[in-house]
Order: sequence, then C-alpha cells, then structure tokens
Amino acid sequence: MNKPTKILAISGSLRENSFSTKILKHMGNFAPENVTFTLTDKLEKLPHFNPDIDQDQAYAEVEAFRTELKSADGVIISTPEYAKGIPGVLKNALDWIVSSGEFIDKPTAVISASPMTTGGEEAMRSLLLTLGMINAHIPDGATLGIPQVSLKIDKEGNINDPSLKKDLEQILSILVNK
Repeated sequence: MNKPTKILAISGSLRENSFSTKILKHMGNFAPENVTFTLTDKLEKLPHFNPDIDQDQAYAEVEAFRTELKSADGVIISTPEYAKGIPGVLKNALDWIVSSGEFIDKPTAVISASPMTTGGEEAMRSLLLTLGMINAHIPDGATLGIPQVSLKIDKEGNINDPSLKKDLEQILSILVNK
C-alpha cells in the first residue's frame, strides 16, 4: 500500500470554463486512492501583493493559501498563457510565497495550455523562472506544454486526445512518486 499523498492543484485561470482548470479536474479524477487531490480556490481571494503588508500574520486569505501549500506533498500548476506570460492572479499568488518559503524543495509539476500551436511556451518559461526563484523542485518529466488545447478537450472537460491523457497520468505519477 502506497503512503497517503496530498496534491494541491492550482489553476492559473479564474475563468469558469478554463482549459487549465478542466485539465486539473480531469487529473483529480484519475488520482490513485491513496492521493488526496485538491483544487484550490484561494487565488481569487488573495489581495494584491504588497511587501509592506507581508508580515508575520498576513491576511487570513494569504495564510489559508500558505497553509494549503505547507500541507501538500506536491503541487500541480496548470496555466494558460496571457500576454506572453502567466496571468496576473497566478503571479500574485506566487509573489505572496516568495518570502514565506512554502515551495522550497516542494515537488511541483507545471502545465501550460494554449489554443495556439506554441502550447503556452512563454507562460511555461515565465512560470519556471518564478518557481526557480522560490526553490520549487521540478522533477524530470514534470512539465508539459499543451498546444491546440481546444482541439483536445471538449466543452464538458473530457479529454479526447489519448496522448494527452497518457501525458497527464505520467505527470501525476511522477509527482506522487517523488
């Protein structure tokens, strides 16, 4: 029997029908029984980052997000590309973590998804730079760019591309086994 594992999933999009969120929900559906898979809803509740107010007791919303991260054994971030980078809401959330250290050596998987043929490579690059700055551990094989995502996931969130399903299962397996 495998040890219980907590995976925290973070979508870089607040859109209700976001492909990034659909990807994470799909991954949660095939998580092994020993894995608790939680999709956070904390990003939209975080105040704008300001180092002047990042004290020992930050806002309750910030503390709740930090607590989720601390208790997770691993993190999966799925993000769209917006204006050649990551959406502001995701960057804001990560900025709140820079000084508190919840990502230090935390196994973290990164997925970028885009309807463009590039697969959100600029968002991936930007996100990996930020995660590197906060010392997240990105295991080999735990990154995935998904080009033309709108052709691979239907409106209900079903993944209709067998190769994508396999890639997502592989990423979850890598993260769970770290």
